[in-house]
Amino acid sequence: MTLHAKNAVLVVEDEESIRRGLCDVLAYRGYAPEGVERGDDGLRRGLSRQHALVLLDVMLPGMNGFDVCRELRGALPQLPILMLTARGAEQDVLDGFRAGADDYVTKPFSVAELLARVEALLRRAGAALGDDQAPPFAFGPWQIDRTTRTAQRDGHSVELTALEAGLAALFAREPGRILSRRRLLREVWDVANPERIETRTVDMHVAKLRKKLGAAGDALIQTVRGEGYRFSS
Repeated sequence: MTLHAKNAVLVVEDEESIRRGLCDVLAYRGYAPEGVERGDDGLRRGLSRQHALVLLDVMLPGMNGFDVCRELRGALPQLPILMLTARGAEQDVLDGFRAGADDYVTKPFSVAELLARVEALLRRAGAALGDDQAPPFAFGPWQIDRTTRTAQRDGHSVELTALEAGLAALFAREPGRILSRRRLLREVWDVANPERIETRTVDMHVAKLRKKLGAAGDALIQTVRGEGYRFSS
């Protein structure tokens, strides 16, 4: 990845004022933003150039954000994708995760929260590219490899995102201990001040990880109401 690509952020947003505002904020923070209005144009730009991250709206002309996300994820599995959704549109969030999004921000959003999410995803992507050289570890009946981002069991393999693999690794290091959502945000998402963020991101990613692990998922990752999650090996 070139130096420019490390700072390049593709912004796919059809509302001109929001698109320009996002590009201005990102440029001010040292990124090299590229704004695109249509979903199909965003897909072409995403596939033809190297980007460090994609900011992707849901409702777009030409091609909706879910389809763009699905195509980008299939072609570029390591590319961080942050989706922009309407406030309260929980189904959009779920559909975005199913399409392969790494995280989401709801509109209207604060600049501080958006930048925190962007920076956290970029840190996670950097760690996944260079630092996750630890050997595979046991996660119940599964063997998880952070280097290849896969979980394997009885000859069956499923792909994990960097965040899902990070969640599993933290749970496996502290079996039986209740891990709060704030701690998970701090250690897995690299959010410096998680107490300032109200989000269901952790819950959504835990649900995705459970689903990928099949019937064992719910038993391995237990919800502790009002406190967080606990890994039961």
